[in-house]
Amino acid sequence: TIIVPAYNEGKQVYATLKSLAASDYPSEKILRISIDDGSKDDTWAWMQEAKEELGDQVDIYQQPKNMGKRHALYRGFNLGTGDVFVTVDSDSEVDQNTLRNLVSPFITNTQCGAVAGNIRVLNLKKALLPKMLDVSFVLSFEFIRSAESTLNSVLCTPGALAAYKREAVFNCLDAWINQTFMGKASDIGEDRAMTNMILKQGYHVLFQRNAYAYTNVPEGFRGLHKMFTRWGRSNVRENIQMAKYVFTDFREDSKAGARLLFISQFLKIVLCYPLLIVMLYFVATHPLLFLSSTLFSILVLSTFPVIFYARRYTLSESFWAYSYSILYTFGLFWITPYAIATANKSGWLTRSLPNT
Repeated sequence: TIIVPAYNEGKQVYATLKSLAASDYPSEKILRISIDDGSKDDTWAWMQEAKEELGDQVDIYQQPKNMGKRHALYRGFNLGTGDVFVTVDSDSEVDQNTLRNLVSPFITNTQCGAVAGNIRVLNLKKALLPKMLDVSFVLSFEFIRSAESTLNSVLCTPGALAAYKREAVFNCLDAWINQTFMGKASDIGEDRAMTNMILKQGYHVLFQRNAYAYTNVPEGFRGLHKMFTRWGRSNVRENIQMAKYVFTDFREDSKAGARLLFISQFLKIVLCYPLLIVMLYFVATHPLLFLSSTLFSILVLSTFPVIFYARRYTLSESFWAYSYSILYTFGLFWITPYAIATANKSGWLTRSLPNT
């Protein structure tokens, strides 16, 4: 069962559903569901257009009001009949062979409970930020998540493309939909939360490199920092949740990899403020030395993603890794400390912002 939640997506949801309908997966084994989460634009009209063209290939539903992506997915999970659930964001498109590749780990690994797809940027040619983010995504997925996958412990299956074993979903569905943090309902980071709850059950979570989805990313700085803030807040919450089980006997086979990944994530949070203070002190006392050493560090450390991207894709686009590192170092360094300080806040932040 493929579930596509949509909110204020406009015509893009039509393109998403069309790309899913073009999949080479056996049609008799697919149920496609799309749910409009009370959109205020013409999203529902485009879903109806897709339904008219695709007929029985897609079922569409409309929430009575905007309730959030998590509730739209929850409805989809309860409507779904498949042994595997695939979630696809309404601003994403997939390759023809994506579904077949995405679900193959469930056959090759009987302990697999969830699979992360490989996310690339769809609006690559519309602005500079998408070009930078594409290089960042390749490193994040094809290197970092690939490494996590060798440890059977991918920490986050992306909302843009992920697959879940039905049994694993229903084992935690009530806890997932009713999740709270600091006394408030959790309405962001639903993908990280689902992954965490499936890992807790002892399942393996893997990454499938050849299962591609292409997603629209922010084209302006405002949308970018709000997206990162949302990710940062959910990361704080889920690391706290992970701390409650990762050092228990939660899995029959090796747990060392999951524990190492947790420690790495946890140290980033714990050391965030001390490192920020050191950085500000360095800026105040030795500004020129700080600037020159930082730029030199960017040159050295960003060379790896440049080489990695160039070997996998194209050399000319790989150099965006340098500009992205400069942008993140000087323009987005405050995201993690801000996300920690405001971890109790929620909200999608970006969905209602036009062209960002």
